[in-house]
Amino acid sequence: MATGDFSPSQPTNSATRRTLPNVNLGTMFRLGLFQMGLGLLSLLTLGILNRVMIGELAIPGTITAGTIAMYQFVSPARIWFGQMSDSKPIRGYHRTGYIWLGLASMCIALFLAVQVVWRLNASLDANGWTAVTMGWVGLLALMFAVYGLCISSASTPFAALLVDVSEEENRSQLVGIVWSMLMVGIVVGAITGERILAGLTPETLQAEITRLFVLFPLSVLVLGIIGTLGIEKKYSRYATRSSLINREDKITLRTAYKVLTASPQTGIFFTFLVIMTIGLFMQQPILEPYAGDVFGMSIAESAGLNKYWGMGILIGMAITGFAVVPRIGKKPSTRLGCLLTAGCFALIILAGLTQTPTLLKSAVFLFGLSSGVLTNSAISLMLDLTAAETAGTFIGAWGLAQAMAQAIATVSGGTIYDIGRWAFNNPMFAYGLVFAIEGLGLVAAVFLLERVNVKEFQTTAQAAILAAMESDIDG
Repeated sequence: MATGDFSPSQPTNSATRRTLPNVNLGTMFRLGLFQMGLGLLSLLTLGILNRVMIGELAIPGTITAGTIAMYQFVSPARIWFGQMSDSKPIRGYHRTGYIWLGLASMCIALFLAVQVVWRLNASLDANGWTAVTMGWVGLLALMFAVYGLCISSASTPFAALLVDVSEEENRSQLVGIVWSMLMVGIVVGAITGERILAGLTPETLQAEITRLFVLFPLSVLVLGIIGTLGIEKKYSRYATRSSLINREDKITLRTAYKVLTASPQTGIFFTFLVIMTIGLFMQQPILEPYAGDVFGMSIAESAGLNKYWGMGILIGMAITGFAVVPRIGKKPSTRLGCLLTAGCFALIILAGLTQTPTLLKSAVFLFGLSSGVLTNSAISLMLDLTAAETAGTFIGAWGLAQAMAQAIATVSGGTIYDIGRWAFNNPMFAYGLVFAIEGLGLVAAVFLLERVNVKEFQTTAQAAILAAMESDIDG
């Protein structure tokens, strides 16, 4: 959801811009290959590795979720990487070099991370929770932090590239296609992972998981290169928006914070976005283990749940964009998405209580459908709550809010699960506690949503933002 109103705020050379071609539909889908790769990676870390660590290696959920979430906790670096790509091009290109270097570094970081997982498991089996074992935990957290930096160094310039190559009339189409490709990546990864992991045994676990952590990252690197090769050179308008460069260089982290908090409406929506995101993603580290512990599903079967979620969210986003939002509006659609998603968590709990795998799969599909409604409508609402004069800052700020909220959600999901195991001594109730808190969080987000007033934001935000920036520049 790290997106915004990408319209440039500074005058541009219109004669120069007319000589540049517009991205066509095929190019939009080619750019989407990058996001498709990120979908594959999210399944690899949050759909497979977390299940292996919790379910197969018996590593506590708090430690598993905490180490994996480190890739989100380094998200403030996104602002720095964005400024670097603005001001320090690599071989004459502001975005492409950063994207490729970030993806290549990511391959190395993920391979090393999974090697640390095996060393952690070996130390735990041999010595228990000793200082040496905790040292491996710390190293694993560090590896995921490095992985997060690699992803940020690629994804932030990529988001900026979408701004550079698009115009106002085709921007929403480009963003919609690229976002949908992320979901396609999750579905493809779920199906592929399910087939590769089918028939996995304790004897083949380490070899097969390691193989996945080689093949998937390399595939993502190839997709990223194919998706961006030649795009910046042919389509980028960045050079014609040179007046933007001087302004963006002045946007420091302090200024970004002032801009984010300048309008009361921005603060309200920021809080809504954080609570909504936590409610939406707290299930990430525990859904696959839930399928294994409560329903007895194999690793392949639990990983396959992601295909139901991915297909649901694709359908939900399409229906919302073409039917729901145009008919009832952005804010009511967002409210509807929150309430529907909360109801899906109740169905997931009911599936566990009744031991019905078919109901679980249906509930996960409906969860994806509801998430699609919520995601699409929230993005549309966010576009109205983005000031064009500081679009880059708002893109970074919303992205930072979502990334930090996802990190908190991942850690909270694992921690609440561990608390539930201690309190109830029953896996079903422990998992159910996480899902119930998620549903309540989404209901709470609705109450915050009622205070969001787009008209008030549009009336007052521009002056407040300019004042915040002038104050920062004047010192």
